[in-house]
Amino acid sequence: MAKPIVAVVGRPNVGKSTLVNRITQKPRAIVHEIEGVTRDRTFHDAEWNGFEFTLCDTGGIEVGNSEDVFQTKIREQAITAIEEADAIIFMTDSKTGVTEEDEVVARILKRSQKPVFLVVNKCDTVKHESSAYDFYSLGLGEPFPISAAHGNGTGDLLDRIVEILPRFDEIEKEAEQAEELKVAIIGRPNAGKSSLLNKLCGTERSIVSDVAGTTRDTVDTLVEYEGKYYRLVDTAGMRKRSVVHDNLEYYSYVRAERSLERADVALVVIDATLGVTDQDQRVAGMAEEAGCGIIILLNKWDLVTDPERREEITQDLQTKLQFVSYAPVIRISALTGRSIGRIWDALDDVAASCATEISTARLNKLLTELREFGHTVTKGKKQLKMNYVTQTGVKPPIFTIFVNAPELVTDNFRHYIENRFRNEFEFVGAPIRFKFKKKA
Repeated sequence: MAKPIVAVVGRPNVGKSTLVNRITQKPRAIVHEIEGVTRDRTFHDAEWNGFEFTLCDTGGIEVGNSEDVFQTKIREQAITAIEEADAIIFMTDSKTGVTEEDEVVARILKRSQKPVFLVVNKCDTVKHESSAYDFYSLGLGEPFPISAAHGNGTGDLLDRIVEILPRFDEIEKEAEQAEELKVAIIGRPNAGKSSLLNKLCGTERSIVSDVAGTTRDTVDTLVEYEGKYYRLVDTAGMRKRSVVHDNLEYYSYVRAERSLERADVALVVIDATLGVTDQDQRVAGMAEEAGCGIIILLNKWDLVTDPERREEITQDLQTKLQFVSYAPVIRISALTGRSIGRIWDALDDVAASCATEISTARLNKLLTELREFGHTVTKGKKQLKMNYVTQTGVKPPIFTIFVNAPELVTDNFRHYIENRFRNEFEFVGAPIRFKFKKKA
């Protein structure tokens, strides 16, 4: 069985994401005084007194007319979180008291038949704590007065929650983690990342919209496909940092970067109707720099019907993304599902390449051939000589070459060595790194 899930629900701006960050002890959820920052349901690892569980943060449930065009989708995501959860934290606000929206959420939770913990947040003073008793009127039992910002009362709340959660099989957890492949779905805004995630999951896992910037948090989903586990991470659209002025967008950008740091493979989604843009180059460059395996996905390919335009895009891809020419390219339609099945095999192939280990004997056989070919670097009276090579890392593969004068190594020579290695060994979709060290 998977780790038990605790969903955090409530109306907007009652402190749900603040509580999630307090419990996980990491600033995973975006917190801002603006209402409606959280849209998708997001999952975060949590632990209390040695017991592990998953926290699910959700968007605020509103009633009546809302200016947020995503409110219907946000509500659907929150309802789905309630259905999936083993227990529910219902967040309210002591400073505003019981509201109509609280009553609506309470009715939804009563119908769910799930264990509900009624939490009254922002109880920073004795006055606010005493007002918590007003929330008995919601009919959900004893309220827990807490301060998510300062941590007051959260320990007692967690003690009660873990008492009723189903036990998690540690052996199954370790097996699942060992086989899990982490995949980041990245791209500039409105390239079709969330649509792709939903198609891979076979469900409306993320909110999908044609409004650029719909996704703010990173959204993790564990998917099983043909007996293998893949953790898919949908990220916010990544724009050039210098043009990111909004605080919320900046936080989303940082989280997307962090997703790349922990990913095994990055799916770089490009909108084929617009061709390869400068921002697509930057996004691919970020994945390469992070050391992820890379797969290029040309999304919306079915909408490009002109043969000349298709050829132009293909040429642009080879030119503008030449620095990741090792990455396989798959032409897909996230909307219709065209060629989506090919992604799973590509993920396995790229992950295997990133974990490739080559024997020292094979490496030095190639090094001997390189020396015999005679291509090297000369500066004045100095000439670069390569003596020995060994592999010193994986994910990505790292090779250390011992030479007489590391300072002579140029970028062109690095590219030459990389090309020879790629011609000799299988590194599909995998970046490779070279370190040149002086022979002792």
